Amino acid sequence: MNDGVDGLVSHEATCPYCGEVVEIVVESDVGGEMVWDCEVCCRPWSVIVESDGDESSVMVRTLED
Repeated sequence: MNDGVDGLVSHEATCPYCGEVVEIVVESDVGGEMVWDCEVCCRPWSVIVESDGDESSVMVRTLED
């Protein structure tokens, strides 16, 4: 996780389909689930963001999981 500018935080995530590592940038106070398309293979996956205000974490999985 890298603290960004203006409350944005970047996370590295590994695509559950093609295995490529991509960067996901979210607002530091955002939490929830969203669909994200892999920048390499274009397949959609689920991104779960958990935030406690100071720290955030990202988990990815296939839409079928």
